[in-house]
Amino acid sequence: MATSVALPSQEAQNPFANVIRFIPGVLLLAAIGFAGKLLEQSINSYAKVHHLVIPNIEYVLWAIAIGLLMSNTLTIPQVFLPGIATYEFWLKAGIVLLGARFVVGDVLKLGGISIGLVILEISGSLILMTLLGRLFKLKPKLTTLLAVGSAVCGVSAIIAAKGAIDADDEDSSFAIAAILALGAIALVTFPLIGHALHLSDNAYGLWSGLAVDNTAEATAAGALFSDAAGKVAVLAKTTRNATIGFVVLGYAIYWASRGQAEKVKNKGAFLWNKFPKFVLGFLAISLLVSVHVFNKEQVGALANLSRWAFLLTFAGVGLRTNFREMSKQGLRPFIVGALGEVLIAALTLGLVVGANALWKL
Repeated sequence: MATSVALPSQEAQNPFANVIRFIPGVLLLAAIGFAGKLLEQSINSYAKVHHLVIPNIEYVLWAIAIGLLMSNTLTIPQVFLPGIATYEFWLKAGIVLLGARFVVGDVLKLGGISIGLVILEISGSLILMTLLGRLFKLKPKLTTLLAVGSAVCGVSAIIAAKGAIDADDEDSSFAIAAILALGAIALVTFPLIGHALHLSDNAYGLWSGLAVDNTAEATAAGALFSDAAGKVAVLAKTTRNATIGFVVLGYAIYWASRGQAEKVKNKGAFLWNKFPKFVLGFLAISLLVSVHVFNKEQVGALANLSRWAFLLTFAGVGLRTNFREMSKQGLRPFIVGALGEVLIAALTLGLVVGANALWKL
């Protein structure tokens, strides 16, 4: 009998083909982000010339809005999808470069407060989501995914936990849909609440970093309030992200003890594999700036590159949010997620207000 040998595809043989396939989507992200920036500048210029008093809608919201409009009214051609998916890369690159805008003293000062609040937020979120999941009789592993997603870092935590606890694809898709929908809602509600309560930039940024699940949405929610709030939101969210390995490890051990997941053989390797490496990049850049490795112009250039990376990220947030697809996942996970997120938002807001009263954030 003749045997066939699978030959490597032309794309696999040519590494440039792998790069080229990302170009259309990345260009689309850049075009949407640039359009958002132009809209912000044009509207502000028009208002200034005609002496109009209108709220300043920053490019962040315009980029997300354009992406949302396209995602929910058009069918995005397949050729753009690989590049659109790189928005998470640009998010991580933006966070690493954002380290140029913090000296180590700033990181340690707010980081110490953030760590304490992160521990309280994670503990409260895990308990709340578990209780709500049981109350609404969700499947136990779906409840675990919702709890991990809301407590740590949204979709990334759900994906990490899915493999660790051997959850079903259906459970992970339900959890991801609920987290994404709630992240989109947070972009609208959080800035409004922050302004209504007259929160400071630091207090609001800390609240966004603690309460909003996905790193992209937390970053955007902070930036929608102010540039300073966006910086603090990233710092608080990065502190939260750093706990992902420990939380997922805990659930992996729990489900393995019940015979429903593979046992963790090397805990140290497990933690390193799950640890978000961009956190180390952020700290490294911050340290280099603190010891004056870069001059003032170079620090400014790094900070500017960070803003451009976030511009592509925010465009991707809008493009990957499709409400029609989310609606197909069912209501119960969304209801549990929505109730949990409201309670978590209230809990973390109370923590931030209390911390602000004590330490004047």
